[in-house]
Amino acid sequence: MNSESNWQNMSLIEQLGNIGSEVGRAKIAQETEDDRFQGAVKRALELFDRTLSDSRWSDRIDEIKMAKDCFVDATTNRAQKFHTTLADLDTYFMYFAMATMQQYDN
Repeated sequence: MNSESNWQNMSLIEQLGNIGSEVGRAKIAQETEDDRFQGAVKRALELFDRTLSDSRWSDRIDEIKMAKDCFVDATTNRAQKFHTTLADLDTYFMYFAMATMQQYDN
């Protein structure tokens, strides 16, 4: 099974938890490791796009787009429209990661 089909088998909580892992990696590498930072940003954007293309989440598309826009805003040098930091986003996505872990613990 390829990674795309694995992604399509995940719940929204699992997908967002995985995006959150990349957000956390970007947050950690933001100040010191440009290659790692850029890699985490690229991977997070790929995962956002996979989630946005998943038709199961059509009723949540605006929320997912907003999270992606905030992420882009926090990781680029453009004028910040949303005033969101990677630390803010890391906290937001941590709840999805925790929910995923609880799901597997039960």
